[in-house]
Amino acid sequence: MIDEPDDGPLWARAQRDDGAAFAELFDRHRPRIHRRATSLLADAHDAEDVTAAVFYELWRKRRSVVLVAGSVAPWLLVTTVSVARNSRRATMRYRRLLADLPRGDDHTAAVDAEDLEVRDRLRATVRSLSPTDAALLVLTGVEDVPVWQAAEAVGLKPSAARVRLHRLRRRLRADLHDLAPSVRTTPEGSPS
Repeated sequence: MIDEPDDGPLWARAQRDDGAAFAELFDRHRPRIHRRATSLLADAHDAEDVTAAVFYELWRKRRSVVLVAGSVAPWLLVTTVSVARNSRRATMRYRRLLADLPRGDDHTAAVDAEDLEVRDRLRATVRSLSPTDAALLVLTGVEDVPVWQAAEAVGLKPSAARVRLHRLRRRLRADLHDLAPSVRTTPEGSPS
C-alpha cells in the first residue's frame, strides 16, 4: 500500500451517495481486487463475480466502512477473501452435484502435474485457515500491507497480528515443506 492516493475525499462523497465518486474508487481499486480474487479462485469468471460482489458490499455498507490509513483497499481485500471463500463453497457444492450426474467422454486438459499439485496444496492450506488468518496472510504476504494496517483491517492489535503471522508462517512451512526447491549438491557434498 505504498504511495497509494488518499481515498478519504472520494470516500466521503461516496458515503453521501455520490455514484461518480464511488465509480472513481471502483476504477482505482478494481484491478487489485480482481487480481486477489483470481489468485484465490480457480476460475476467471468466478473471480469476476467475486470482484463485483465485493464492490456491491462496499456500496451497500458504505455508511459503516472505515478507511484504514486513508484507504478502502484493506476493507476490500478482507472482504475479497471472505467472498471468495463463500464462492468456493458454493462451487464445491455444485461440483459435487455434477459429479453425481452420469458422464459422457472425459476431456481432460494437459496440465503440468507438479504445478497443479503446488497450486492445489497451497490453496488447500489457505482455505483451511480461519477468515482472519487468511486475510492477514493475503494482506501482509501477498499485498505487502504493513502489519499494523492489516491488523486494523481485521480488527486485531498489531502485536496479536504479528503472533498470528508467526504461527501462520510456521504452519505453512510445515504443510508445504516438501514443495521447497531442493538444493543441488556437487559430488563432494557441498551446495552448487
